[in-house]
Amino acid sequence: MPELPAGPPAPPVALAELLAREELGLRRIAGPDHADLLWVHASEMADPYPYLLGGELLLTAGVQLTDADTYVARLVQAGAAALGFGLAPVHDTVPSGLVDACDRHGLPLVEVPPGTRFTALARAVWRLMAEARHRELRRVTRAQQALATAAARPDPVPAVLRQLAVHLDGQVAVLKPDGGALHTAGGHPAPEVRAALARLAGVVAPAAPDSGTGPAAGRAPSPSSATDTRGGTHLFAYALGGGQGLVLALATPRRDPGDHTVAGIAAVLLSLLTVPHQGADAAGRSAALVRLLLGAAPEDVAPLLGDGDSWTVAHARRADGAPADPLNAGALGAALGSALTDVDRGTVRILLPGPPEAVAAQPGWTLGVSASVPVTALPAAESQASRALGHAEATRAPLTTHRSGAGGLAGLIPADRAEAHARALLAPLTAPLAETLRCWLSLHGSWDRTAVALRLHRNTIRQRVARCAALLDVDLDDMDVRTELWFALRGRTP
Repeated sequence: MPELPAGPPAPPVALAELLAREELGLRRIAGPDHADLLWVHASEMADPYPYLLGGELLLTAGVQLTDADTYVARLVQAGAAALGFGLAPVHDTVPSGLVDACDRHGLPLVEVPPGTRFTALARAVWRLMAEARHRELRRVTRAQQALATAAARPDPVPAVLRQLAVHLDGQVAVLKPDGGALHTAGGHPAPEVRAALARLAGVVAPAAPDSGTGPAAGRAPSPSSATDTRGGTHLFAYALGGGQGLVLALATPRRDPGDHTVAGIAAVLLSLLTVPHQGADAAGRSAALVRLLLGAAPEDVAPLLGDGDSWTVAHARRADGAPADPLNAGALGAALGSALTDVDRGTVRILLPGPPEAVAAQPGWTLGVSASVPVTALPAAESQASRALGHAEATRAPLTTHRSGAGGLAGLIPADRAEAHARALLAPLTAPLAETLRCWLSLHGSWDRTAVALRLHRNTIRQRVARCAALLDVDLDDMDVRTELWFALRGRTP
């Protein structure tokens, strides 16, 4: 069979849809019950093979029909989708030899009654095709809107995959270069399907990138997408353009019009979302890391990280409690204007040049922000951000910024004397006990909020606070005692 040309700019029409049009009076009398129609063509030639493109519903009245078996065999060889046989004026019934030949060669045969003109049948096919095109456009539009909304969520990559799985009714994943799944949605495919997807991913994103030399040099570039089938499951793979060798892989139970368009939209969004976000110069950050590892002082390394002599540390956790990963951490860092991000036990840590006032609340995230500090004080800013995040979670605020307390009454006492008094007063307390007491006081003695802020059980908080009262030999219900301890804890260096 010759290679089929590109079809018309509309989805194919299922033969069953045409048969369902009662005004046409059509009846399938032989061959399979399924066919996809791309065109309608009428011909009374004894052999219309040279004039067929493939995918046609061929209409004939059988004027020159002599050898039914040869006629049908040639139609199948040309790629015709179905045969419509018009009754009268040549034949009062469909020849039995034609019925047998269509059954034998697997070509659907449709009886066209005398009152149905071929032009009416062609008009019905084009109308069905236009309706199918309209449905496809509406489906693609809905999917595009849903994917764009998902891409704006705090967890954009998993959110896009979930929407893609819903709109394609299948299983989707972002695969790493080693074939492992970075994110999945829509369930888990069977082992043989997973293996086939991994092989397909290797086609669009080979594991060993070309270096320009060696055996790979001169190799033809890989395709951006590939398809396959396994046991009735349709497989798709799209190379993502983030430069990390990631692949969008899909397994769907069927292949509907518009699937490729929807998947292509998702691939573009995922390519943008998985690009490493570059705030400061990548070479400068690499140099800073190397120098720190080799023992350079932080103040000497700071100029390599970007402009500015003051820094802010932000800690963030997902508001819905879901774990953070490097991809959504990078997206959050990009939203805040920094590529210096890290994920530690579900908490995203971001190093930002400039003051904390530049940090804005982000939908879907809870943030704690330190005061602005020089690079030599980043460890203290780390503690401030951690405390601020705990306070934000306890009070259900989207963002809490650490307040230094340098002004007001605390500013009337020299810093060295305040520090010395705080250390003497709090000397009986270990660091965990002192931090628990500080957090409990900052939250007005709320056991539940303190438990949320420190991520501990409320009974543990009660035990620790009681232990603090015993070690300090004070009554924590006394406001004067609470006030003095609060000033001491605020004045103590972490």
